[in-house]
Amino acid sequence: MGKNKSHLSKRIVAGLIDYFLVFAYIIIMMQFFGIPNDEGGNSLEGLPALSVVFIWFLLNIGIEQMFGATIGNQINDLKPISINGTNDEKINLSQSLKRHLLDILDMFFFGLVGIILIKNTENHQRLGDLWAKTKVISTK
Repeated sequence: MGKNKSHLSKRIVAGLIDYFLVFAYIIIMMQFFGIPNDEGGNSLEGLPALSVVFIWFLLNIGIEQMFGATIGNQINDLKPISINGTNDEKINLSQSLKRHLLDILDMFFFGLVGIILIKNTENHQRLGDLWAKTKVISTK
């Protein structure tokens, strides 16, 4: 279980699933609570905008803390672990927060930053994993 492999394609699919859920929520919120803006689209303000941050936190950090992996990682039989931990140990809240706060940088240029780091670091870590001192392993 959890050989030192990159699992790159599974990680890309997992990220797409996780952020599809977040963006689907944003689109739904824009349709029902969006305020027309000058560009001809809708904007979220106030509580509806804050709910997007809450959903992002819940879907990424909350689920990772409760179940040991995000929905996308669970579907792809992946989970993050501490570099110095055991394969059965969940990462802590601080590590989960660090991993996901840097998602925006890891996904820069269509994920190129994350892909380059995963392919070129010893433990196949993206920027968030490097900061959090975590790596992603297979659960199979």
